[in-house]
Parts: sequence; C-alpha cells; structure tokens
Amino acid sequence: MKIEQIYTGCLAQGAYYIESKGEVAIIDPLREVKPYLDRAKLDEAKIKYIFETHFHADFVSGHVTLAKDTGAPIIYGPNANPSFEATIANDGQEFKLGDVTIIALHTPGHTMESTTYLLKDKDGKDHAIFSGDTLFLGDVGRPDLAQKMGELTERDLAGFLYDSLRTKIMPLADDVIVYPAHGAGSACGKNMMKETVDTLGNQKQMNYALRADMTKEEFINEVIDGLLPPPQYFPLNVKMNKEGYEDIQDVLKRGTQALSPQAFEAAANETGAIVLDVRHQDEFAKGHIPRSIFIGLKGGFAPWVGALIADVKQPILLVTEPGKEEETVTRLSRVGFDNALGYLKGSFDAWKKEALEYDTVSSITAAQFKSNLEKSKKPVYDVRKESEYLSERVKDAHLTPLDFLNNHLAEFPENDTFYVHCAGGYRSMIAASILKSRGIHNLIDVQGGFKAIKEAGVPVTDFVCPTTL
Repeated sequence: MKIEQIYTGCLAQGAYYIESKGEVAIIDPLREVKPYLDRAKLDEAKIKYIFETHFHADFVSGHVTLAKDTGAPIIYGPNANPSFEATIANDGQEFKLGDVTIIALHTPGHTMESTTYLLKDKDGKDHAIFSGDTLFLGDVGRPDLAQKMGELTERDLAGFLYDSLRTKIMPLADDVIVYPAHGAGSACGKNMMKETVDTLGNQKQMNYALRADMTKEEFINEVIDGLLPPPQYFPLNVKMNKEGYEDIQDVLKRGTQALSPQAFEAAANETGAIVLDVRHQDEFAKGHIPRSIFIGLKGGFAPWVGALIADVKQPILLVTEPGKEEETVTRLSRVGFDNALGYLKGSFDAWKKEALEYDTVSSITAAQFKSNLEKSKKPVYDVRKESEYLSERVKDAHLTPLDFLNNHLAEFPENDTFYVHCAGGYRSMIAASILKSRGIHNLIDVQGGFKAIKEAGVPVTDFVCPTTL
C-alpha cells in the first residue's frame, strides 16, 4: 500500500494518492489531473476511484476531468447532489482497493455532504482517515459556508459537526493517521497547524475541538467565534464543483495565447478584461501597464485572486515573467478563473520598447520611511489582517486590511501623500495597484513591510500575543 500526500502550498490544500495491488484511489484532486495520471502510469496501476470529501469552496476540484480521462467513478458521501453522474455512498459503505478497504464515514457539519474516508489496511486494521474539512490539524472546518437562510444556521451546522466528531472520529484509535484537506493559510479554518500530517491521538490532546469534556454548546460557541467573512469566490467554486466545468486543456489553450503589445492593448480596450500582472512586486513598482492589478505568483496568488476579483467569469489579460504563462493560467483555473484571454508576448519589456504608456509605484526603504516620518508626519495605512494589526503596529497607523480594501477607499487622502505597508511587501503592492487603478496615486509603498519597519527602529506599539486578543 502506498499513500502519498500531494500538498499544494499556495492553496494550503492536500490531495491524496493511494495505491494497492495495482489499483489507485485519488482523494480531492486538484484541477490539473496529469500528475495523477502520470503517477498511476509510473506504478503501472489503474485509477479505480475518485473520492470527494465534500463540495470544496476554495478550489475547483479535478474530479470531473479525471473521471472523463479514466472512467473511474466520482464518489461523494450522503446528501451530495451533483449535476453529473456520481456514486453517492451510504454511511459505512465499503470500497475495495487492492487488498485494502476505504469506508465512507458521513461526517456532516462543515457541509451536510461532508464525508471522512477511513482506510483499513490488508489486515482490516484502521490505518488512516482522510478527513476533508471535518477535522484539520489544530482546528475543524468552519460551519458557516453551507448555511441556507431559513433552513440551517451556522449554529445548526456546528452542532452537526460536534456530533460527527464525537460519534465517527473520536472513537477511532489514537494511532490512526489524520490526513486533512487543508493546512495553515486556508480560509476554511482559523488556526490550523503548519504540519500537514498527525496522529489522531495527538489531535485529541491538543486540538481544542476534540476536548474530551467539551459540551456541545461550548463547541458551537468556540468554533464560530472569530470567523471572518468567507472570500467572495467560495460559492462560485462550489457551484463549479457541483455542476461541472470546462476542460482544463481548453482553458490553457485560450489563456496561453501570445499577444503583441498592440494586440494586448486592443484586447484590453475591447473586452473589458482586467490586466493582471503576476511578476515580482519590485518589477511591478518599477513599471507596469496603467490600471493593471498586481498579484504576484510568488505569494498567496490564487487565494488573493479569488478574494479580490469578485467574478470568476471576469476576462483576464496576463503580464507574466517569460515562461510563466501556463503556470499562471493553471493556478488561476484552480480557483475557477477560466477566462484568461492571453498574455503579453515579451512581457513588460516589449510594452516599453513600443513606447506605450506605463505607470510606476513610489516605493521607499524602511530607513527612508523612518527618516521621512521624523521630518514630516504623514498618515500610515496598514493593510495586514486585523489580528496582525492588533498584535503590533506603527503608532497611529490606520487599519485597512487588503481583504476589505474596497470598503476603506473613502478613508485615503485625496491629495496628501500617505504611506502603505503590510508584513513583508507583497500585500502592500497589491493594495497599491488597486488604489492606483481607482485613481488614488498619492501613495508611497514601504519596502519589506512591518518586519523591515520594525528593524529600522520606527516606533511601534507594545507587542500583544495574538492568542490573547
């Protein structure tokens, strides 16, 4: 038996490859399925099952494409109602894979169709659970995504989750291995561990949600406390996962069309497409196409695209580093943004060679920032999360979190210069690009963010541990 966790850090998502006696099961595959096909081919094995733990909200699963390419059935737990052909397992239904067995354990709560898959080894001993968003390491899945007005509330779902954990998960042996769908950085939970594999016994010791003496009321209150609004793209990804989607090869073919600067400019004017610049933030600051949005590949790319571009059907034109075109289109498609129309051939250098209009972002070092503040007080805007801001911040800085930047546009000065920073320089450049696209140009980005600012000796507030906030 082989179990491989295929972890995608930028999405904080784990897919799983299980092989036994030449038969393979894939759990929660990513949108691009070639790696799974290649892996099975390497083992001279056949993909027999495609298991889905639930209708994922934070990425588009590759289940539909993988089923089309392999003929393997897509398997959901009870209450799933996809628009395509699928096997809806009963609670406790067994699936043979070589000489091991996978059992569907219905664990509603995160969503009503959420299902954990229990893997028994060839001797029939419980070996591992693939827990989806039912159980994370250090946390559990948020119960507010599948609530329906007038039917189920987040408290109802949290109650279901409490029962699922205590009747289906906690009775399992301590040496059972936990393979979750997500790790730290995912918006599907609050405080997940950076580790991606653990034993159930350790989780029973340290995961607040598995506390042995916890009442249902205590669980409900703790699991919903501090939940931030989900990103806007979540329901759109659920819809795609339930109803199906365009083949990834067609998406790649359309998105990787090379466009000359003139053709690129014409396409931007004629289609209403967003120009998305995915180069490094330093390159964007030095020069970019006016009104383009920066979200760099070398960062939390896909989740930020999903959080900041409201409509997954939005046409997009790309400015990438040479050779990064296909990767960019693939990573966009993972969160449902399938309407990339092409990329700027020759990247931004080609645009400049044609003497076309371009813009820059004013940017200074933390040392310059300190010196400037001492000479002349200008407002400072912090685009980190509220928890980061409350923990420690530049004195008198204003909180304008990037996730909700559009709600704060009226707070930025119309004419006076102001500073913007984040933790390390990535999010502040995204914010700068959004502000400039809205006509707000009187900003200065602080390179290196709060880390550099603190090291430069800029006065900051006393540190407060986030866990005590």
